Amino acid sequence: MKTSKLLVVLSLLALSLSVPSAFANEVEGIDDNDHAALIKYYENHAHEEEDMLHENEELLKEYEEHPYYFGRHGQDIQSHTLANIHEHEKTIEEDLHHAEDHKKMMAQEDHSAEKAEIKQDRDPIAAVK
Repeated sequence: MKTSKLLVVLSLLALSLSVPSAFANEVEGIDDNDHAALIKYYENHAHEEEDMLHENEELLKEYEEHPYYFGRHGQDIQSHTLANIHEHEKTIEEDLHHAEDHKKMMAQEDHSAEKAEIKQDRDPIAAVK
């Protein structure tokens, strides 16, 4: 009985610790509405991932050209490097997608601001007629 209560409490505690992270900012330290900063962050992160991707591609090329240099663990290293390549490609794609989304949001906000300015610039008397 006590064990099941303890299990329930521990699972609720684990759930409560994971929930706030789901509602956290997209990027720590950058406001969700600062689209220009988020675009810059995601594009810079994508470039860093591209650098790591190229390093891993060079390693994979080396493993494939000279497998005898790596002994018994060469295939494990090759598999791990290939997995890293796929992970970097996925991250780059996600980062560029996030950057594009923020570009669209920024353009939409600019368009909305322009509409608001045009609306304010109208002559209030002409609007009544």
